[in-house]
Amino acid sequence: MDITIHSSMLPHDDPAASLAFYRDALGFEVRNDVEYGGMHWITVGPANQPGTSIVLYPPEAAPGLTEVERQTIAEMMAKGTYASINLATDDLDGTFERLQASAEVVQEPTEQPYGLRDCAVRDPAGNLIRIQQMR
Repeated sequence: MDITIHSSMLPHDDPAASLAFYRDALGFEVRNDVEYGGMHWITVGPANQPGTSIVLYPPEAAPGLTEVERQTIAEMMAKGTYASINLATDDLDGTFERLQASAEVVQEPTEQPYGLRDCAVRDPAGNLIRIQQMR
């Protein structure tokens, strides 16, 4: 089998803030920007990985959700406990320096007991973004 990761989905609740974070702070390129039915989807990704993307989507667009489930998702996003993604960089300290001005810092760069060095921030929607030092 030849299966690759094409995209990951992360919810957002503010398209402008999401663009500012993923495009301006992380340096990702915008690959698609779609508005439909009053909702907004934004696809971003690293320029050197054209086949891998993050789709920032409005959680209310998920089919089959009840109003109670939508409210639960909104509450979890507000607390920062709904979604996460792990990224990697060659320069963890430089990346952290750049991000800490535009993101909620959860953890400064730290050597983990399981062999990784990483940091963690939250994007404007509350998603946990862990960034690992590539070794």
